[in-house]
Amino acid sequence: MSERTEVLVIGGGVIGTSIAAQLAEAGVETVLLERGELGSGASANTAGVVRTYFPDSALVGELAVRSLAAYHALAERSGIDLGLNRVGFLVLFTDEHQVEDFQRERSAQHAAGVEVELVTAAEAARRNPLLDANSIVAAAWSPEAYSCDPAAIVRAFAATAERAGAVLRTGTAVTAIDPDGLVHTSAGTIRADTIVCAAGPWADTVAALAGVDLPVSTYPVDLLLTDAPAAAGHTAIPMTLHPSSLRIRSWGDRILIGMGRPGPDETRESWLERVSRQLATTYPALAGQRIDQGWSGDLDVSPDGVPFIGRDPERAFVYAAGFSGQGLCQAPAAGALVRDLILGTEGNTHDRLGVQRIQPRLGVLR
Repeated sequence: MSERTEVLVIGGGVIGTSIAAQLAEAGVETVLLERGELGSGASANTAGVVRTYFPDSALVGELAVRSLAAYHALAERSGIDLGLNRVGFLVLFTDEHQVEDFQRERSAQHAAGVEVELVTAAEAARRNPLLDANSIVAAAWSPEAYSCDPAAIVRAFAATAERAGAVLRTGTAVTAIDPDGLVHTSAGTIRADTIVCAAGPWADTVAALAGVDLPVSTYPVDLLLTDAPAAAGHTAIPMTLHPSSLRIRSWGDRILIGMGRPGPDETRESWLERVSRQLATTYPALAGQRIDQGWSGDLDVSPDGVPFIGRDPERAFVYAAGFSGQGLCQAPAAGALVRDLILGTEGNTHDRLGVQRIQPRLGVLR
């Protein structure tokens, strides 16, 4: 363990490795600590899609647009295949109020650089042949959504960071943080001029060690799998989101299914029955099919889905957390925001996306 560093990043997922890579490339002495293996936390528990359209949040969409462009550049620069394959994103509407809400926010989405348009139920069913067009009234279609390999993205950021001089340590848990920047870990101590919390589901715990109240919480998710029926044909099923929170997409020769988790008073069996009923209603070809466990894990979530990116006003402590399951979509832009906060080069875009957005919301920042 080094005696000191300019910046210490805590968390080795897609957010932490993006921050480390961009700081190191800017010439900042950087050490990253990860309690497990790189990418073993929330980054390993997603549906593996990067997209730019986020209903009701053009702000997050702007972060995602910037991030998607950066991913294409990262693949070229690192020489690592990120597994990017365009699949598109459908958001289904089951009543006219949802359509009206979409039309009200469409101009803001376009201003953020998001490609999204209203399509008919018939057009939505053409793009997703499993869909019962009679179960919806319309849909939003965004072509800029890609399946990806989250582990490869983490590797690419990590390789970029190390090539630029950053030190990445795995199997190193942070156990205490002193007010003067001395960080205690399972492998010794290190003093940092600035500490960055990018610890995903453990972000609030790490922040608390430094005396910082970061209002993010942990949300467990369950992802499921079922066999792709003949009706799916040979075309990849786009990521498709139903108002019930049911989402599906192709996963190799199978179908990936997500619909939150069991409610507080709901057994897993009754939750699976609810998922099956919704599948049968929206996608008749999936009715009665066996549903298998895919994988489970924890995500870090904010109260409104917008991440916390900023710094504490009283100490050299910066945070990037609460990505609500969409850290893959925002990691490059989040890394740039944190880099510029530390270097003091944030401009109007950073004010809009970062500090000024968070400050009036919960008063966490100055």
